[in-house]
Amino acid sequence: MCAKSAYDLTALVGSRICHDLISPLGAIGNGLELLQMTGQATSPELVLIADSVENANAKVRFFRIAFGNADVGQTLKGSELQTVLKAMYHNTRLNVIWEPDDMPRIEAKLALLTLQCLESALPYGGTIKVYSMAHGLDMAASSDRVVLDEGLWSRLTSTNPQGNLRPAQVQFGLLAELIQKNRRRFNIILSEDQIRVTF
Repeated sequence: MCAKSAYDLTALVGSRICHDLISPLGAIGNGLELLQMTGQATSPELVLIADSVENANAKVRFFRIAFGNADVGQTLKGSELQTVLKAMYHNTRLNVIWEPDDMPRIEAKLALLTLQCLESALPYGGTIKVYSMAHGLDMAASSDRVVLDEGLWSRLTSTNPQGNLRPAQVQFGLLAELIQKNRRRFNIILSEDQIRVTF
């Protein structure tokens, strides 16, 4: 019972942080728009600020789904997910192809946490494809150089994972707990140039 409460609290903390960050980021964006209207936002410094705000907004929206609270019955539009992913991976080494349409928020949370796990295996870039199945999702990451940490991936199918996680690996711990909590079956195939996950 304690573990479940701790996990729910973690998700609520994630939602709260993202919610509180959206307002100041929006205010900065509005300020930049006003400067653009007066012709004062064309300097390299302000362009850099605008790009940084856009990137931060994309990450907050992504993290809100991946790390935030996901109540039963909530649904996310496929168009919203497409927009979030396009902004998140714009100008990066990753090409994310997302085919699924509307889905329950808990399913989107599972998908984005899995996406982060796959992303960690592609530090030199690559392609991640996400497709709908009859009862779940099929996600595959491919690259000429896939960096595999089998210990991390084994956490997703183990009921008693071993070893500590670093902050950059927190998605593996959260995903493992979410899988167990929702009694989902994860199938993982690892190879030198691809990681495929179905659930």
